Amino acid sequence: MRPAAFITGIAGMAIVTGLLLAGQARLNSGDGAAPDADAGSVTAELPDADTDGTKPPASLTDEDAALIARATEPAAGPSPPPSENATAKETAQSEPAPAGTPPATADGKDSVELLRPTVENAGVLSFGKRRLQIAGIIATPAEKSCGSEGKQWPCGMMAKTALRLFLRNRAIDCDLPSDAWEDMASAACRLGQQDIGTWLVENGWAEAQPGSPLAAAGEKAKQTKEGIHGEDPRRRPAATPRPEPADPL
Repeated sequence: MRPAAFITGIAGMAIVTGLLLAGQARLNSGDGAAPDADAGSVTAELPDADTDGTKPPASLTDEDAALIARATEPAAGPSPPPSENATAKETAQSEPAPAGTPPATADGKDSVELLRPTVENAGVLSFGKRRLQIAGIIATPAEKSCGSEGKQWPCGMMAKTALRLFLRNRAIDCDLPSDAWEDMASAACRLGQQDIGTWLVENGWAEAQPGSPLAAAGEKAKQTKEGIHGEDPRRRPAATPRPEPADPL
């Protein structure tokens, strides 16, 4: 074998060996970069702790705030035993009123609601067989006549009609212990907030009883010639008609 051919073969083998080593090194470097790339992609998907820490907290609702306030309150110490008077008072307040107990008025009197009153005259109402006299007044009989000779007018019937138009068959409240009574009873009654006896006396359709709190109103009605104390309202000029009674509150 020639020396030149031998050297050339050795050089070719060296070149091939170098190329193989270089290729293997490149492959090794590529396999090592893939895990890094995958790790980087996973890291990118994970939330940043610092970024989440900068987000503002969700707003609290009123219920949450109340729960937090109760949770932070100091625990209360043991309460002293209640006294006998306090226990009796609390028991009385907690017990419901018996069924059928009538409501009490502002002055502490019992009050009942009476439906569909029928007007007998200006001062007496009826509820079937039960009759009720408005307290503090002298009822005006329906057959009463007023005025001087030759100018008399049926003031009793006019007074009855005035009260009937005022009530208009509406329910009233009366100071009675119960709505079950027999024959005739006497009580103060109201339509809404308007006292019926006061309305009758102030408008002159009934007189106040002697010594009644309505006596002053009765004297004023006489002086101003209201109702039965004046002339026949049907003869008054049309230019000055009597105002209709306002509805009570």
